Amino acid sequence: MRVVEAIGQSDAFLAFTERLSRVASVDRPVLLVGERGTGKELAAAKLHYLSRRWESPLVALNCAALAETLVEAELFGHEAGAFTGAIKDRPGRFEAADGGTLLLDEIGLVPLPAQEKLLRVVEYGTFERVGSSRPRRVDVRIVAATNADLPALARAGRFKEDLLDRLSFEVLHVPALRERQGDIPILAAHFAARMARELGLGRPPLITPEALEALGSHPWPGNIRELKNVVERAVHRAEGDIVTLAEIDFDPFRTAAWASGRSAVPLSPTPPEPTVAAVTARRGTLADAVAALEIESLREALRATRHHQRKAAARLGLTYHQFRGLYRKHAKALDG
Repeated sequence: MRVVEAIGQSDAFLAFTERLSRVASVDRPVLLVGERGTGKELAAAKLHYLSRRWESPLVALNCAALAETLVEAELFGHEAGAFTGAIKDRPGRFEAADGGTLLLDEIGLVPLPAQEKLLRVVEYGTFERVGSSRPRRVDVRIVAATNADLPALARAGRFKEDLLDRLSFEVLHVPALRERQGDIPILAAHFAARMARELGLGRPPLITPEALEALGSHPWPGNIRELKNVVERAVHRAEGDIVTLAEIDFDPFRTAAWASGRSAVPLSPTPPEPTVAAVTARRGTLADAVAALEIESLREALRATRHHQRKAAARLGLTYHQFRGLYRKHAKALDG
């Protein structure tokens, strides 16, 4: 049996995995709902490998990756001559998944005509290939996944209510990473160890507390997929077996010149306006210049993070306590 990794110990993660494990053995459709990057494909694989169908095929189709005119041909197959370019018979994903599980990712993007045919397969297990009137029978468990509001789409007439009812024997909410913050250190260590093996490093790198604090305070709009990319990039950039705050980069486009140690090439040849710190350095004492630079840096970091102090601290390469100390030192200037 293939092992499907699932890592976490937060309450949200454990509750989700318990519900998933319970429904895996029930041979009915399951709808996975969650944001991008939360691991819906992994959850579908676990559903399959915990079911009685585990020795049969697990077939996936990303409905968002297909032109509307090709969805039916991909799902149900086609006969030779059914349309321009159909030079021979071709089975679809339902036939490929016969006896097993079919994951329909981004199910909300399936056009209405194909939804009608999907409903028929779910209800009766039969369909026709495009260009054929001969019914074919399959035994397929459907797992659908989406980040769309399918009930709202149904109310708007863009998704068939009957199909939504049939796909929703069980609806599982795949928790976002911000709902399972306690799992971030575990996941980060897992991704770091895997990247270290890929790079041929001697042992898994250690992620410093400051780096973990930055990971824990990030909002993670891309969820686990984003965390994986950030951690893998940090391990790649780290010198030695320690990942520090300096290697944690949430925006590689902003720091595209990291490798050379140089600043990115400016988009405009116009020289920048002198900063407050630069002017003060020319006109005042060293202490004045340092204070002005600290104030300017704090303001920029707070503005960039919408005054989220933990994120601002990470942006400046400081611990939260260091940041708070600087903030208190310059509170009058910052609040003025």
